[in-house]
Amino acid sequence: MRKVSMLLAGGVALVASSAFAADITLPDQLAWTAYGTGSAGYNQSVAIGAALKNNLGVDLRVLPGKNDIARTAPLREGRVQFSATGVGGSFMAQEGVFQFGAEGWGPLPVRVLMANNGGRVGLAMGVAAEVCEKAGKPGCDGFEYSDLKGMRVAYVRGAPALNVNNEAYLAYGGLTWDDVERVDFGGFSASWAGLVNGEVDAVFASTNSGKAYEAASGPRGLYWPPIDPNNTEGLERMRDVAPFFAPMNAKVGATIDDTPGTPTAGYAYPVLVAMADQDADLVYNMTKAMVEMFPDYDGNAPGIGGWSKENQDFQWVAPYHDGAIRYWKEIGVWSDAAQAHNDNLVARQAALQAAWAELEKADPDNWDEAWDAKRREALKAGGFAVVF
Repeated sequence: MRKVSMLLAGGVALVASSAFAADITLPDQLAWTAYGTGSAGYNQSVAIGAALKNNLGVDLRVLPGKNDIARTAPLREGRVQFSATGVGGSFMAQEGVFQFGAEGWGPLPVRVLMANNGGRVGLAMGVAAEVCEKAGKPGCDGFEYSDLKGMRVAYVRGAPALNVNNEAYLAYGGLTWDDVERVDFGGFSASWAGLVNGEVDAVFASTNSGKAYEAASGPRGLYWPPIDPNNTEGLERMRDVAPFFAPMNAKVGATIDDTPGTPTAGYAYPVLVAMADQDADLVYNMTKAMVEMFPDYDGNAPGIGGWSKENQDFQWVAPYHDGAIRYWKEIGVWSDAAQAHNDNLVARQAALQAAWAELEKADPDNWDEAWDAKRREALKAGGFAVVF
């Protein structure tokens, strides 16, 4: 184990390369999953890993996963302690929907440590700038998501978060998957390669993704169609599909840097999660390290500033881990309202897991239809909001 502490002896502080307010004890090696190489989640994870190495001598192994299942399976199986994931590996995993609703999966007891809520990085569907010409809007002047009708939109197999997000943006534009040509890809990186080489016209990512920067400098260019925060009908359609979205002005990202910003939508990303049964002391120390080390990794990857303690949302859509809560209470930022919200989310997870166990015993032939009905029934019975 590695321990770093501040020791004052003869007025001299003996520390690793940074001064910490309290002891942090972590294993010599940690592992977590993240989005694929080149993604914002991966780049930020690498920067955090460098800070762990420099400050604590801890080696962080970052395993890139091309989709939500690939990122979540190692976490569920205990092969990694944490995952820097998105709404797929957190909210959708807890809900047991899409790929997580398949037999052998089911609603998972995931727990949050903290999340990147920077508010400067959008999570949007990017469009190859050349397609604006097809819509009769050269230079993309006036191009909107509704103009994607009949065009090719990426669908990443095994990545429900990416696909639901694309669906949400289509819904904002008054479209569905039936109004576009769906193009399937095996992973996030492959979908963006498809945008660059002309296989697809629209793909989802964080605006600061490395893949987005590559596309912006490629032959087809990149455009982020705007979201109008006053378009209440469009936003309602969007939230009906993905309730975690909110309009915002992205100021970090491909084609956005050094501009006043681009009006789009966003949510917490990445989200650092563990399973509920992960050791509370480990989670406590990991959370503490993330907060204490923030000045050492801030600025070392696009959009990484959203990990600051001031940007945390303690009433999000997935519950926090007891070990993380201990730390947040310790520094005085965890409230009674946050605890009540968290307790309700834990109860929601328990209701979903109980419903799943009951259905497994029943062993229906039509699993997908049976689970959809059982899940909705359990949520309604428990007084929880029914989403998806």
